[in-house]
Order: sequence, then C-alpha cells, then structure tokens
Amino acid sequence: MKITKNTVVSFEYTLKDTQGQLIDSSVGQAPFAYIQGTGSIIPGLEREMEGRSMQDSFSAVIPPEQAYGVRDEELVQDVPRSLFETASGQIEVGMQFQTPTEVGFQTVTVVAVTSENVRVDGNHPLAGQTLAFDVKIVTVRAATPDELAHGHVHSPGDHHH
Repeated sequence: MKITKNTVVSFEYTLKDTQGQLIDSSVGQAPFAYIQGTGSIIPGLEREMEGRSMQDSFSAVIPPEQAYGVRDEELVQDVPRSLFETASGQIEVGMQFQTPTEVGFQTVTVVAVTSENVRVDGNHPLAGQTLAFDVKIVTVRAATPDELAHGHVHSPGDHHH
C-alpha cells in the first residue's frame, strides 16, 4: 500500500541539523505514527512521505519554510517577572510556559531572566533551521473511521476518549 491521504503511517527517523548534530531520533523507541494528509507532521516531511511504501528508506532535507517556519524576532519579548508563577518560585532559562493568545495557547521558552523581566521566545525551538531526516517507513495501512473522526492514530484496543 502506498502512502496517500488518510493512510496511517508508522516510521522510524533520525533528525539532524545541517551540521550533522543529532536533534531527535526514534531509534530504540516505538515508531512514530500519524495520519497522512492531516497536518500531523511538518509539511515538508509529509510531502516527502506521499507515494512511498512500507519498508522504503529515504533521506530528506527540509527547509525552515516547510518545517517549523522562519524565526520571527517579534515573538521574542520581555515580560514583567511578576506575571510568572512556578511551583518553586524559580524562573530559569530553558523553562517553558503556556500563554494565551488570540488564536489559542502558545508555548514560550525562557531565554533570559533579570530581577525585573523574563525574556521569552515564542518561536518553535527548531524555527529557522533546515532539518535533515533519515526515515524508514515501517507500516502503511488505511485509517479507520474512528481514527479519521478523532484526527489521530489509535493503538490496538485504544479508542476511548
């Protein structure tokens, strides 16, 4: 079966930056599964998957515009420290927070802390990066009506929400 819209695809991957530094990998873990054509993975990788079959292996270089977007420096802002609440009372670089926006919640990452302000970055951590994937397609099957209705893959026996 070929990968087309509404097929469930499971795949193994290794993700590196353009300098060859490892960013993420599914090696030693369960393959990642998604429904093709639903926007569940970055657009450039979804496009590379289209038409492939089980056991295919390939490499793909995905530019930022087809991955997590280009960096937007307007998404880096200083926010008064008094607006942050943590269980420990500490705010540290690398912490992430959810913040409400006009279009729903957005994750921001703390990039600097002063006594007065916290600088947060609303860009995805991989925004602006060209991504290099090595992929092996493990399985391809038709999505079930329940999976299509719910918009995500169900593992065997998992259909309760």
